[in-house]
Amino acid sequence: MKISCLRTALTAAVSNASRAVSAKSAIPALEGVLIKAQGEKLNISGYNLEIGITSDIDATIQQPGEVVVSARLFLDIVRRLPEEIVTIETDERLITYIICGKAEFQIVGMPSIEYPDLPTFEKTNSFKIDVKTLREMIRQTVYAVSDNESKPVYMGSLYELTNGMLRIVAIDGFRMAIRSETVDCDSVTDFIVPGKTQNEVLKLLTDDDEQAEIIIGQRHITYCVKNYKVISRLIEGTFLDYKTTIPNEFKTELVINTRKLIDSVERMSLLDNERVKSPVRCKLSNDEIKLSCASAVGRANDEISVTIAGEPLEIGFNNRYMLDALRNADADEVRIKFNSPVSPIVIEPVEGDSFLYIVVPVRISNEI
Repeated sequence: MKISCLRTALTAAVSNASRAVSAKSAIPALEGVLIKAQGEKLNISGYNLEIGITSDIDATIQQPGEVVVSARLFLDIVRRLPEEIVTIETDERLITYIICGKAEFQIVGMPSIEYPDLPTFEKTNSFKIDVKTLREMIRQTVYAVSDNESKPVYMGSLYELTNGMLRIVAIDGFRMAIRSETVDCDSVTDFIVPGKTQNEVLKLLTDDDEQAEIIIGQRHITYCVKNYKVISRLIEGTFLDYKTTIPNEFKTELVINTRKLIDSVERMSLLDNERVKSPVRCKLSNDEIKLSCASAVGRANDEISVTIAGEPLEIGFNNRYMLDALRNADADEVRIKFNSPVSPIVIEPVEGDSFLYIVVPVRISNEI
């Protein structure tokens, strides 16, 4: 193999592919990246048997070939090369020569036959979506994915496609996040994507006006973003019938400036003790929200004037769960609905239904 390419493009491709590389593996090749030179493209792949990230970059290919090199070492080298044009060459012993300007490296390569094949699957569905929209949908829901390995199905987000609507749902037992957008797809299907996969995809998504393609199979999914592909297993299992958990009626409701409420809850959080969690107490009455938090280090109180419709209420909530929902709302104002001190708190936009967040309340004592 002998190729030449731009250092910046190579660095970006290796950096992204390396995120899917195993730090330690019984298969030595999985600690490396697979480099394939064919046609007019150089393909860089990383794979850990769960997630694969692959990228094609432009290159001048004088001699095609394949080699596996240490991901960590190769990335460290290309990041520090002095010039823009990099030449990579391998000999019959798979010694890989990396030449850039007057800098030259020789590293030991491994045969590509030792590298497991990335999954291939038959497409059952696909659709396209704006890169920016997909980024916002993932960002605004993936925070609520569970990290509890005893319930693997909730370690991913449910993707629902229904008559031109894509809905992403994440739930961890204490909160739920739902984000909806219209897409150009008339299919009706659903599947569960691991949270880890979505976090890797999120790092590749930008503000560009380009489109991403999502290809779905029976057990795998591929996100195609620019010159990158992220391939992942889907999570098998039955997701919660989340619609039944959303309350239909509410006794108390208010519309509030999101930033103002975030600031107030953050002030209460200053007294939160990591060892003993103290809920934020919220009292709604007389067009006023009274927030308080008491912990081993002290007590905090705050008040916000706001128009409240319905019955007075006192409720407690976990400050971090509430802040996660408010920060991901991306709206100047939100509508918050309550039913009772033990019923879920619902946060939604003032207009439309692009998102819906649920925070499960925390029981509080009657002490003031």
